[in-house]
Amino acid sequence: MNKKALIIIDIQNDYFPGGKFTLDNSEKSGAKAAQVLNHFREKGLPVIHVQHISVKDGAAFFLPQTKGMEIHECVKPLADEIVVIKNFPNSFLQTTLESELKEREIEELIICGMMSNMCVDATTRAAGDMGYKCTVVHDACCGAGLEFNGVKVGSTEVHAGFMASLGMSYAQMLSADELTA
Repeated sequence: MNKKALIIIDIQNDYFPGGKFTLDNSEKSGAKAAQVLNHFREKGLPVIHVQHISVKDGAAFFLPQTKGMEIHECVKPLADEIVVIKNFPNSFLQTTLESELKEREIEELIICGMMSNMCVDATTRAAGDMGYKCTVVHDACCGAGLEFNGVKVGSTEVHAGFMASLGMSYAQMLSADELTA
C-alpha cells in the first residue's frame, strides 16, 4: 500500500476577502480543503501545509510578518502538523518538502490549495516528475483570472483549464466528496 500525505498549498489570508490578492471562490475551495484536511486528521494520515512568504522585490502579497501571509483559519495547522515555508511557486524548490516526504516514505500525494494556475500547477508537475503518484482535489483549489494579449480569461475557466491539463498526465482528479467518501 502506498503511503500518502495531504499537501495543502498556500491557503493563506491574502487570497480571501479583505486580503491583498482575493481569489474568486477562495471561501468555497477553502471549505472543501478543510473537509479533506479533517478526513486526513480523522484517519491519522500525514498533513503538510505549504506557506508562501514573498521575498521577491516588488511583491504585493504574502509579505513577511503580515496577517496576509498567515495560513487561513479554515485549514490552520495543528501543533503536530508540518509547515513548509516556500518562496517560489514550486513547493519543492529550495524547501524541506522533499526531505519531509522521504523521511515518512511517502509515495502518494493528495494536493489541494491556491492558486490552481500557479503553485498548485507547479508543485503537481514537479511531484509527478519526481515520481510521486498525485491526486488533485479539484474543488479544493481555485485560480485567478488572467489576461494574455488582450484576451481576458475568467477565474473559473483558468481553473478548469489547469485542472484539465494536470489531469491529462500528471494527476488523478477527484472532488473533496469523492476523496472523503
